[in-house]
Amino acid sequence: MSFMWNVEILIIALVVVRISQWLYRWSNPNVRCNGKLPPGSMGFPIIGETIEYFKPCELLEIPSFFQNRMQRSDSNVISEIFRQENQSFELSYPDVFVRVFGKDNLFFQTRNIHKHIRKSTMQLIGSEGLKRKMIQSMNQATREQLKWKASEGTFDLRDAVSSLIASYLTPKLISNLKPETQAELIDHFKAFNIDWFRSPFAPFTWKIIYKVLKARREAMQLIKEALKKRKESREKHGDFLDTLLEDMEKEDSIYDEASVINLLLIIGVVSKSIVSDTTSVATALMVNLLSKNPKVLAELKREHGAILQKRKDKEAELSWEEYKYNMTFTNMVINESLRLSNLGSILFRKALKDVEIKGELFMGTIFLPTGYTIPAGWIVGVAPSVVHYNSEIYENPLEFNPWRWEGKDLRSVTKTLMVFGGGTRQCVGADFARLQMTVFLYHLVTTYDFVVVQECEMTRTPLPCFTKDLLINISPTL
Repeated sequence: MSFMWNVEILIIALVVVRISQWLYRWSNPNVRCNGKLPPGSMGFPIIGETIEYFKPCELLEIPSFFQNRMQRSDSNVISEIFRQENQSFELSYPDVFVRVFGKDNLFFQTRNIHKHIRKSTMQLIGSEGLKRKMIQSMNQATREQLKWKASEGTFDLRDAVSSLIASYLTPKLISNLKPETQAELIDHFKAFNIDWFRSPFAPFTWKIIYKVLKARREAMQLIKEALKKRKESREKHGDFLDTLLEDMEKEDSIYDEASVINLLLIIGVVSKSIVSDTTSVATALMVNLLSKNPKVLAELKREHGAILQKRKDKEAELSWEEYKYNMTFTNMVINESLRLSNLGSILFRKALKDVEIKGELFMGTIFLPTGYTIPAGWIVGVAPSVVHYNSEIYENPLEFNPWRWEGKDLRSVTKTLMVFGGGTRQCVGADFARLQMTVFLYHLVTTYDFVVVQECEMTRTPLPCFTKDLLINISPTL
């Protein structure tokens, strides 16, 4: 009895020692670092500071998670982190993204593979693809959607914009699908909305993730069947599937059948749940702001009216040339709407090697004096949102003022406007989002009058989410 008791005491003591060692190493990571870590806390064991990270806040404020960690924001350093892509840092995603799409998905690859994928994708939603094919589809879909909504009565603007983007973008990925198959594929893509990127402690989160995984499995099956039929028929339809099949048949191709299916899935998800949803959020916020600022709306109508006056064919759609060269104020409105919507609130980069901090530096959300090291493998949270709301950069940063962009470069990524990220991994949908917002504005202000019935209310957790929809009525301009 005494012997067994001694053994039990020994086992308990060993367990306590091991747990104590683990807790010490967790709370004192400097013991594993070749340099000196920046000041901060590892948070509670295992969950870290997840609860604070997902704590909701108002739309037009910096989340408390960032506020508590920053002493000042330095747009130069954030820009430098993006510039050092694939040198000192590489893109990193939260584990939930990797688990949903698969760690072997080409989209998560870096360096030369990513460059090849980006080149292929840009044929679809890059500037040339937008100019040659997409702007015509945008015009037609937007015009028809607004005409239908005018006869319908009150409608949710965000949902309407999201649906119209899906209606013309999905066939650009895979065309010649049966209508019911295309609708089913769009529904699977819709399951990947940003609601699944919420706190893991929220009771509905895991239910949503289960639905996402189920949608992924069923969407991949539909894409696999479409790929098989296309390979057997050898028909050309001018869609993105054709582009990938042509690449797959090249001698030095990085694609096989599995990677093509995965890439089509993730581009479909990105186009629907990231490009489409974020564009619809920014559009809803923009229209809501316009309804409160009649001076801005009047100037917008004046600019678009001038475009109509210059046309020989009054029935013609918005052209690429008009978009590029005759919409200065429209771009000012879009820049200001994107800045306030702040869709890219936090981006993640992983250190590829120990990065020594020389001089004063603002690394993501932490102010770092001289002599600190970011260890290889650690994740840096880059927070452009602290730049977009910085009063030292923007006078009255929470005010909607498109004229603040007057005389500035309106389309390039700058150190003070990083809504779409930066570096080699800048969002490939940036040009697409800007064009769609422009086309929507053009058709809305030249053809309709609108009234906001219910203003949209948004919070951040930390991604923006609606607590109330933007409900509007539109009627043909007299």
